[in-house]
Amino acid sequence: MSIFVDENTKVIYQGLTGSQGRMYGLLNRAYGTKVVGGTNPKKAGTDVDGVPVFGSVKDAVAATGATASCIFIPAPGVKDAIMEAAEGGITFIVAITEGVPAHDEAWFFNKLKRDFPHVRLLGPNCPGIISPGKCNIGITAGHIAKPGGPVGIVSRSGTLTYQALYELQQNGIGVTTCVGIGGDPVPGTSFIDCLAAFQADPETKAVMMFGEIGGSAEEEAAAFIKANMDKPVVSYIAGVTAPAGKKMGHAGAIVSGGKGTAKAKMEALADAGVKVGNNPTEAGDLMAEIVAKL
Repeated sequence: MSIFVDENTKVIYQGLTGSQGRMYGLLNRAYGTKVVGGTNPKKAGTDVDGVPVFGSVKDAVAATGATASCIFIPAPGVKDAIMEAAEGGITFIVAITEGVPAHDEAWFFNKLKRDFPHVRLLGPNCPGIISPGKCNIGITAGHIAKPGGPVGIVSRSGTLTYQALYELQQNGIGVTTCVGIGGDPVPGTSFIDCLAAFQADPETKAVMMFGEIGGSAEEEAAAFIKANMDKPVVSYIAGVTAPAGKKMGHAGAIVSGGKGTAKAKMEALADAGVKVGNNPTEAGDLMAEIVAKL
């Protein structure tokens, strides 16, 4: 089983006619993802290498039955693109775009929660989601993801998402679903959302969680794991040597007032029974030990 997406998920690409949307849309179609359309109001009726382009999300959904959307729209237009997807009938939105204003993120996060509770948003500023061998939405390289389970992955950092997949592949370990939630301050999908889904998924037997400095998401995840999970969890937290008060890569990766440090996150996770690696490779080895005993 996969969380959020599977081999039957039909996906449209908002921004398919742009250079990045085209590249990743076609790469994911070649991977086996059901990329059934794209949107561009100025190019409706055309196609991108056989993928039809529609004037709106509503038109694309009506014609294809798509339930998922991947957004490759420049940052100023993401707010409107997300709302167009939700209003057009999409129930799973993946927003890849980086640099979306935090005010916009807070607005559409709360708008979706209030008026479209059935819609899940992943991102913005995320690599997307891959269920190896079934569905790949976003920019994750499919060849580093080994299918077949039994491990689920959730990560804030895109680069660390790929690293987690690679470390498991090197250990011969398959993945049920890998979710990159993004490093912005207001992510549409949280660690806890993914941990709860993995806990409920019968095919996911263990979970790898990669976090980083800044905010309190990892501490909140630790509390959730302690109270609600009986599946083993392995974690790695990036940013042990990061100086306080400086943004490190992500808008959400900033330590302020002594809070959000890697040390505090690692301690909270260890207290919840999570095995914490000091680097991604060590985390992969820890997971290999767990999988060997399943």
